[in-house]
Amino acid sequence: MRVGMVSTALRRNKVRTSRRERALGRIAVLMALALAAACRPDPTSAQAAAERFIDAHYVAIDLATSQALTTGLAHAKVLQERALVGSQTIDETTRKPQVWYRLLQERPLDDGAVQFLYEATLSPEGAERFQRRLLITVRRDAAGWMVSNYEELPD
Repeated sequence: MRVGMVSTALRRNKVRTSRRERALGRIAVLMALALAAACRPDPTSAQAAAERFIDAHYVAIDLATSQALTTGLAHAKVLQERALVGSQTIDETTRKPQVWYRLLQERPLDDGAVQFLYEATLSPEGAERFQRRLLITVRRDAAGWMVSNYEELPD
């Protein structure tokens, strides 16, 4: 790689690269973005449905959106949580924990449902980081894959 130094009027040095090197750099960035996109599950898959629910329920703390992604027992659980929250608003000003999660296990069930076990790490502002395992069950219905149950398991 050929690098040249150019002095500017303010006596700051800038790195100058060739057009070919800049083009190769752009190609590398595009390839990295394509690879990152390929690592995401198919948006119509059972795993994608589970992860949309985790994003809405645990990351964004958006109960209305997470309710729309549920059916059966999970739907009843979210309704109960919404009743407990009542008129308390959760918006951009609400201090939310940082949440990271990763898939630990996928298990198909006999009735066509799929269970996913995730490890979630939560880092509330001003408190110690902690982990929970999230067991998310999804079922296919007319609207596609929907979360039918979810549980938080202590680590």
